Amino acid sequence: MDHNYHAMEATAALEALGTSVAGLSDDEAASRFQSYGPNRLPQAPKRSLFLRFLSHFHNILIYVLLGAAVITLVLDHYFDAAVIVAVVIANAVIGFIQEGKAEKAMESIRRMLAPHAAVLRDGERRSIDGEALVPGDIVLLEAGDKVPADLRLIRAHGLQIQEAILTGESVPVEKTAEPVTADISLGDRLCMAFSGTLVTSGQGRGVVVATGAGSEIGRISGMLAAVEVLTTPLVRQMNVFAKWLTVLILLIAAVLLVFGYFVEHHDFTEMFMAVVGLSVAAIPEGLPAVLTITLAVGVQAMARRHAIVRRLPAIETLGSVSVICTDKTGTLTRNEMMVASIAVAGQVFSLEGDGYAPDGAVKLADIPVRGLDHIDLADLARAAASCNDASLHRRDGFWAVEGDPMEGALLAMAGKIGVEVRQELSGRTQSDTIPFDAKHRFMATLHHDHPDHADIFVKGAPEQVFAMCANQRGGSGGVAAFNEAHWRQVAEDIAAGGQRVLAIATREVAREQMVLHLSDVQGALTLLGLVGLMDPPRAEAIEAVAECREAGIRVKMITGDHARTASAIARLIGLDNSEKVLTGTDLDGMDDAQLAAAVLNTDVFARTNPEHKLRLVMAFQSQGITVAMTGDGVNDAPALKRADAGIAMGRKGSEAAKEAAEFVLADDNFASIVSAVREGRTVYDNIKKVISWTLPTNAGEAMTIVVALLFGLTLPVTPIQILWINLITAVTLGMALAFEPTEENTMRRPPRPRQEPLLTGGLLWHIVLVSVLFLGDVFGIFTYALDRGYSIDLARTMAMNTLVVMEIFHLFFIRNIYGASLTWKAVRGTRVVWATVIAIVMAQFAITYLPPMQRLFATEAVPVFDGILIIGVGVALFAIIEVEKQLRLSVPRWRR
Repeated sequence: MDHNYHAMEATAALEALGTSVAGLSDDEAASRFQSYGPNRLPQAPKRSLFLRFLSHFHNILIYVLLGAAVITLVLDHYFDAAVIVAVVIANAVIGFIQEGKAEKAMESIRRMLAPHAAVLRDGERRSIDGEALVPGDIVLLEAGDKVPADLRLIRAHGLQIQEAILTGESVPVEKTAEPVTADISLGDRLCMAFSGTLVTSGQGRGVVVATGAGSEIGRISGMLAAVEVLTTPLVRQMNVFAKWLTVLILLIAAVLLVFGYFVEHHDFTEMFMAVVGLSVAAIPEGLPAVLTITLAVGVQAMARRHAIVRRLPAIETLGSVSVICTDKTGTLTRNEMMVASIAVAGQVFSLEGDGYAPDGAVKLADIPVRGLDHIDLADLARAAASCNDASLHRRDGFWAVEGDPMEGALLAMAGKIGVEVRQELSGRTQSDTIPFDAKHRFMATLHHDHPDHADIFVKGAPEQVFAMCANQRGGSGGVAAFNEAHWRQVAEDIAAGGQRVLAIATREVAREQMVLHLSDVQGALTLLGLVGLMDPPRAEAIEAVAECREAGIRVKMITGDHARTASAIARLIGLDNSEKVLTGTDLDGMDDAQLAAAVLNTDVFARTNPEHKLRLVMAFQSQGITVAMTGDGVNDAPALKRADAGIAMGRKGSEAAKEAAEFVLADDNFASIVSAVREGRTVYDNIKKVISWTLPTNAGEAMTIVVALLFGLTLPVTPIQILWINLITAVTLGMALAFEPTEENTMRRPPRPRQEPLLTGGLLWHIVLVSVLFLGDVFGIFTYALDRGYSIDLARTMAMNTLVVMEIFHLFFIRNIYGASLTWKAVRGTRVVWATVIAIVMAQFAITYLPPMQRLFATEAVPVFDGILIIGVGVALFAIIEVEKQLRLSVPRWRR
């Protein structure tokens, strides 16, 4: 920082930055943005495109192929060497393109996760992108926020900030607005909030003094920069598999080379080229790249469904999730709180309306009334609007809330009753506040009006507020002794209707009092009444819960709401066992073994805190259950980190929760969680399809060469033709499977077991079956051609085309590994599949019928009848493996 703002008084810092407590104007903020630029850290220098491209040649497989190309070149097989090099370059180009797409995907994710900031502009609270902050902006801080820039605090109420990333101090630091000495160390600058640190409790306001690279975190960004590595355990496993497979194939190739040269006495050059063909045919050189592309496609598909993937290994985990633990508010419900009922002395009013619009009917016993005609109702509305940090704005014809949705609903309620909120607030000055905290579960504000009255307004959980009340409104503005039993019954009746209950209370104090203490609200309040807020369930959440049930996934609601409220909402969205509710108190009375047994048959947990969430996750995992957990608060981070799949809320979630989670929901919608599970299963299915297509086809190609060399037979396909097949089909057809859509029965299958291996016994059997069929069909066509008196070149051309045709038909079989492949939808395929098939067919026609290609690859034109026969071989292969699949699927699961 250019100035020691921490040594200045708050007012002096505001003056030095040319701003005020009302914040900057829009014009001034725009002007400063042009001068200072966006509030973001400079990106680390990237490798050049050339170096990125060269890095894709750095693995054992490429070294083997390049070595083969060099030896082939020395043996004067120039075209063979050129084709091998073409295979290597094609693989590198695909990896290079994929890496570029992955970097773009991760960059878009970083943009989507960029923090927003609540600021004052022209005296109004606004929510803006963190990058739009400029020096002089007034930023509002609340528990759970990540500080978006370096701030000089001008107000702090119980504000504590975790600064470990800057100071290494693990304990949160209590902040104050008082200045400190100019030479004090960074960790002792108690009046400063630094960019990137986390607010753990309390509230505060601060003026931006430094942004982007000028902030403290900007100065050390080089040390803190961390790049998300786009890899997964699966990809690493397949890389290791490919390396060992390469070693095995090289050993086999060496044995065959020695056997063919010394035992069969073949020409060394001929044998070496055959061994090169075997190596290229058997090594799945494109498999790791195609697997990573499949995962990248899944990331983009999930992003379209509003589920942002922060850590790719979680995609695999989603396929085995069998329990989803979810919050209620904003996830299962719309998070558009609306006051549905108000209870004052002897009367219960109902309210109607839409969202946060301050318009709607107020009814008493189903008869519309004028709210201001009822003094107790009007006083409650004024108190609720005063004890409030939110604001309502009409934008594009819709009312939206800045701040807490519940507080926005209270403002809308006041408008429906007839209280002019702006006029009411302008007539009072808020002198002090006790912000809401989970520990004491209420908020209190101290106000002074122009006639010099001083009032405390309190809102909070009924149980907490009741404990602080000595009196209650007795009707028409009168006061009576507080009847706790009566109001507890009223609260339970409201909660039974699925409504969240708030108690509103007040107290008049001496006009000289300007500071609010906890002792001021203990045992001296007058209860004004109760408010029932309804957050209606999302229609799509009801459908998503039903879809989860079909998929064998249990949905567990974990909420801090009243038990009756939780039960009512659970009943509306269709949860099992909605009547059975365990509260936080119940959980505290259970040991770990009792809790592990109880969670299996309980779907609703109410009055819970973040510590209970962590215990519930561990309880499910102790039963061998793969669990996904949603969360939005700082204290949810341990549960999100412990869960198999942590899911943070993108809109209402704290930055701490997002950093701990593997997924972020951009729309905070439960239906997006189910969509993410569906996409996760699809990605896993497509990975399985890629492997199930690649390994059998590579094995089939390799076995034709191995059998020919072992038994001294004429090679049915030349090495150069094998190289061509791999260049054209090995990566392209496999890559087409990365874009496969979700199969119809995907969400009707139970979750896959957590430890299910990718290379199952079923897949190994499929590899053997397809390899044998490939071997028999290739030699069958080759022998048929020779028996007809065709030349060796034509026989090999037919064998090569047979291989390609079988790979295409095998692709259509693999597209539907869990269902029937002989359906119109299955045959219709996707655009990517048909575009790939058409391209390969055109390439095969070119190599078969164009004279220049015939000379290069030693091919001849295939007669029409024999071409139809080759297609028939592909049909026969498809029919055999499809019938085998249907027989296997028809066997009862307990017999498999």
